[in-house]
Amino acid sequence: MCIQKLHVRQAGAADLPAIMDVYHAAQEMMIRTGNPTQWGRRNPPEERVREDIRQGACHVVTDGGGRICGVFACVLGEDKTYRVIEDGSWPNDEPYATIHRIAGDGTEHGVFQTALEFCKKQSRNIRIDTHRDNKIMQSLIERNGFLRCGIIHIADGTERIAYQLVQAAGNDGGKPAPHS
Repeated sequence: MCIQKLHVRQAGAADLPAIMDVYHAAQEMMIRTGNPTQWGRRNPPEERVREDIRQGACHVVTDGGGRICGVFACVLGEDKTYRVIEDGSWPNDEPYATIHRIAGDGTEHGVFQTALEFCKKQSRNIRIDTHRDNKIMQSLIERNGFLRCGIIHIADGTERIAYQLVQAAGNDGGKPAPHS
């Protein structure tokens, strides 16, 4: 079986139906694999995705034929949910990018790695968080070199395990780290 090369591009408004299909597939997989509360069948809400698209943060992962098989937000600059961290600390206070709302539809392997490679070109410091029941995402995050840093709370007050990846200088595609 030949693995197709995956690509990343910025999402546009016309991509919204396909993006929501990816999220619905991911919601069902999360429920089936023991993580029914992180997203349920309602998160992320369509308005949040529309806002990610408007802000230029939403990106889609496409297969070799251009079909959308994954989605994520790469947000540059400070994330207010990361200001307070419990049971640990961040490895540095340098500018960072955050990966949010990452999902694949389950048809292609490598969506997480493809998204991560894109984000590594945006910043030397990458942060991400996930729910304690999302064992699949925890494994992906840790296998890709992220350091488990502590616990943060998202807007609704629920806990998330927070991680950061710090790349050595020169591993960011030559771009300086973004500033808040």
